[in-house]
Amino acid sequence: MNTPLAERIRPETLEEYLSQNHLIGPNGALTTQLKNGLLSSMILWGPPGTGKTTLANIVANRTDRPFYTLSAVDSGVAAVREVIEKAKKKDTLFATKNPILFIDEIHRFSKSQQDSLLGAVEKGWITLIGATTENPSFEVIPALLSRCQVYVLKAFTKSDLEALLERAIAKDTLLSKKEITLKETEALLRLSGGDARKLLNMLELVVLSENTEKVEITNAMVTQKVQKNTVLYDKTGEQHYDIISAFIKSIRGSDPNAAVYWLARMIEGGEDVKFIARRLVILASEDIGNANPTALVLANTTFQSVNTIGYPEARIILSQCTIYLATSAKSNASYAAINEAQRLVKQTGDLSVPLSIRNAPTKLMKELGYGKNYEYAHNYEGNFVPHEFLPETIEGTQLYRPGNNPRENQLRNHLKNLWKTKYNF
Repeated sequence: MNTPLAERIRPETLEEYLSQNHLIGPNGALTTQLKNGLLSSMILWGPPGTGKTTLANIVANRTDRPFYTLSAVDSGVAAVREVIEKAKKKDTLFATKNPILFIDEIHRFSKSQQDSLLGAVEKGWITLIGATTENPSFEVIPALLSRCQVYVLKAFTKSDLEALLERAIAKDTLLSKKEITLKETEALLRLSGGDARKLLNMLELVVLSENTEKVEITNAMVTQKVQKNTVLYDKTGEQHYDIISAFIKSIRGSDPNAAVYWLARMIEGGEDVKFIARRLVILASEDIGNANPTALVLANTTFQSVNTIGYPEARIILSQCTIYLATSAKSNASYAAINEAQRLVKQTGDLSVPLSIRNAPTKLMKELGYGKNYEYAHNYEGNFVPHEFLPETIEGTQLYRPGNNPRENQLRNHLKNLWKTKYNF
């Protein structure tokens, strides 16, 4: 039997589906939709191996709809249009039960590929279910995202994964023929990185490699049989997150040697070039900011360049940007300022804009005092005049505190000269 264990015991009903009660439990977000059969287009976002494809199949069966599936890895615009044409022909037959188009790894679709879905989703020819391991806010175009509900699948807990192992041992046609004892599970859980599909396939590898009817699974046994076959970098698993964390922290810690090493690990593992470049853009603002504003310019240019060039040459551009950011002065002052500002907004609510700095496009607004006593900075020496721009109840609140680096020290002195004693720069 060539079918992997994960496929052989794939759940076919919601009753068999493991976890995700926030979506399919009694009060789950999908439960009501499934009960009435009126299903909206959706994006299923979650870690690898958490049942996104399985859930899409169950939803299609539960609502009795035609089901088409495409993989973003090997499907282009032509494949999308072909499915849409089939769906349009079936639309007259199925009325409210329009076909479901499931797209795995939808984050890998280009803008033009995603654009090709818009009309069909908007007109109701298809109900789109997209699956992604990446944040859809970054990877799905806004027009398509606005037409979809985003449902987040949570990582499996230890008890979920252990229950999955027990179910496989008891119900699978091959494994149930053996007398299997799960003495230890830590190695299986650790090496799978929480990916249920990988977990089951490792279980099968371990069990079938034993030519005995009785199999006792221990951590040592699993490590011996599986670890040597585990890739050093899994861009969809736990190391994906561990290595990007090491990469970012090395740059933040001003260690170009470690940063380039972790970059190389990702490149050799086939990591998505956009994923690396996007994290560099975020870091350039979060960890460097106004200590060196050119860092953000270079990081953004890097993001644009590597998207145009791709591997293998993109590695050179990523290396240049990584080293530049790692060796740059650091400041998280801008990051801290917006965090503090958002905290203040949540605490104080929607405070009124001071009348003096409100817009006054009509005569009535002017009569009501909108814009009154506003002092135009460019009419004063040095293009500055002291004025209160914050709401009255939080006047004088300081949110930005310059970092201790040459450039922001200059900014601090400049702001001190302007504001004198109002703010403690």
